[in-house]
Amino acid sequence: MKRVLLTILSLAMLLPLYGKAVKGRVLCEGKGIAGVVVSDGVSVTQTDARGRYRLEPYLDSRLVFISTPSGYVSSVRRGEGCFWRELEPGESTYDFTLRRNPKDDSRHNVIVIADPQIAEAEEFPELRHNAEAVRDCYDRVAGDYTFGLCLGDIVGWNHALYPEYNNIMDSTGVVFRSVIGNHDMTNYGRSFEGSTRDYEKMYGPSYYSFNVGRVHYIVLNDNFYVGKDWYYIGYLPEAQLRWMERDLSYVGKDMKVVVSLHIPTTLREWDRTGYNFNYSQIADVMCNRKAVYDLLAPYDALILSGHTHTGNNEIITETLMEQNVTSLGGAWWCGPVCVDGGPAGFKLYSFDGTDVRWRFLGCDTPDDYQMKVYVDSPYFPGEVVVNVWDYDPLWKVEYFEDGVKVCDMERFEGKDPLTLELYKDPSSLKRSWVQAVLTQNLFRAAMSRDAKSREVRVTDRFGNVYSEYSGMTDAPATGERTSGAAPL
Repeated sequence: MKRVLLTILSLAMLLPLYGKAVKGRVLCEGKGIAGVVVSDGVSVTQTDARGRYRLEPYLDSRLVFISTPSGYVSSVRRGEGCFWRELEPGESTYDFTLRRNPKDDSRHNVIVIADPQIAEAEEFPELRHNAEAVRDCYDRVAGDYTFGLCLGDIVGWNHALYPEYNNIMDSTGVVFRSVIGNHDMTNYGRSFEGSTRDYEKMYGPSYYSFNVGRVHYIVLNDNFYVGKDWYYIGYLPEAQLRWMERDLSYVGKDMKVVVSLHIPTTLREWDRTGYNFNYSQIADVMCNRKAVYDLLAPYDALILSGHTHTGNNEIITETLMEQNVTSLGGAWWCGPVCVDGGPAGFKLYSFDGTDVRWRFLGCDTPDDYQMKVYVDSPYFPGEVVVNVWDYDPLWKVEYFEDGVKVCDMERFEGKDPLTLELYKDPSSLKRSWVQAVLTQNLFRAAMSRDAKSREVRVTDRFGNVYSEYSGMTDAPATGERTSGAAPL
């Protein structure tokens, strides 16, 4: 009896935390869809055989949303067919209408961009120019179902710029799902809980999930505003971790899981080793990454992140990799090259079931432009140095002289020579703080001055071969290049 009374008392104490129950149906062509996951960001439930659900939303919840199931498509911004709806006072019924995907989504593509970060309207023409490369990519792969992901920092604090950004990216034909970035938050006020309101009004929940084919996609918000104007850290609150755990409880272990967030969980092996922690980097990487890794451990998973405006790939475990995607806007629209030396661009991911292949695509470069070679540059005299911006440990980087292999090139951390030149004069830049940063994706080899020909040969993890020959020290259009890469 004592235990029963304690249980009743505990439940009574929890009641004020939850609002009035809401209900509804998830429909397609007037018929209910079974097994669709529905949530308010705290509670998670599933539709019954007739597509009906009932949910008790948390008192502070502002939205109710569905995890769009495979085989169906939903709109991403408010209106008919949208996957999310705002909770309204006095309203208790929230129906969702989906459309059947006319294509077999077990094969699909994702165009992933990061950090357009439009700070002023004068930058829209540059965004429009780079969006043409996105449209060209989409036109070439749209035979299969294709959608987009933006990994955050859609704009640079000025949220009034959202509508024109939307117009430009909509013109590509790609339907982009969004991730919230630190610049997309309201970075003032007294606490984190109110920091996503502006974003939600335009793009909906700051964390959610959806399914395409045999892939379960999770979007997270790891930008944690700390209550001091403009300051934030990379951190995932317990509420999101619990939601993610509940969401994954509906996902079979045979599904691929792709997690998209803004602030990276890791940028190098040091981040993940033992008790290493650097207070100066708490806004650069997620502090509590291990909690995410633990939830993903049963799955073959991929993490996609932005934030750094650089490119970096980390193999975390045999079944987990993180890819930090470079900026669509280059160096904050100060130049066409990002601060690590890679071109402004985006990545294309192609899924066949749970198998995935990817390729980096520059906005103003050919598809096979995957590296930049420097021969005897002032920054690295007597050496051949190559920047392979999408490198991961399953790639191979080799150096040849006169047709004979000299060595596997040595990976090292340094600054890209072209970037050092482009951004060496702060007074000439729109943003004076832009400068070259260290990258782990440089490779070097000692050169013989007697060699008549030189070749850097890069083989990616999928067997695509890219070669650059001696003299390739300028823009990509000026040198000799060969590629064994498959076309898009």
